[in-house]
Amino acid sequence: MNQIDIQRIFESEGQPDEAQIQAWIDAALEDVSQDTEIVIRIVDEAESAQLNDQYRHKKGPTNILSFPFEVPDGIDLNLLGDLVICAPVVAREAVEQHKLPIHHWAHIIVHGVLHLLGYDHIDEDEAEQMEGKEIEILKKLNINNPYIEVTEA
Repeated sequence: MNQIDIQRIFESEGQPDEAQIQAWIDAALEDVSQDTEIVIRIVDEAESAQLNDQYRHKKGPTNILSFPFEVPDGIDLNLLGDLVICAPVVAREAVEQHKLPIHHWAHIIVHGVLHLLGYDHIDEDEAEQMEGKEIEILKKLNINNPYIEVTEA
């Protein structure tokens, strides 16, 4: 079983519970043959902005940061990496994008796990491959394609 360590530095309404996060992680890791461990840190905008500036040299908070862990030779450890999620940004994006907050949380976590597995979206081909994988995983979780623009009802 994939292990998760959730650090809730910032608590707010609408955050998923551990079982939901575990289900999304397991779905994203379905094709990975060995069990892994992922640390998930849920933070406020100040911590997200500080980490985004420090590691990506970009100003302001972001929805998720992924920090893959490279296991040194000779060490038997299944730590895949860390995900740092900014709860206020995820909540705001869900409203702006007219998505159910819990569905947006699922998408952001799946997106982050795929980054830990080496997927990226720097160029168009990589983006298409990563987005296709996200759509496929989310469909299995009964969540609509997150890249289809939804307008207000």
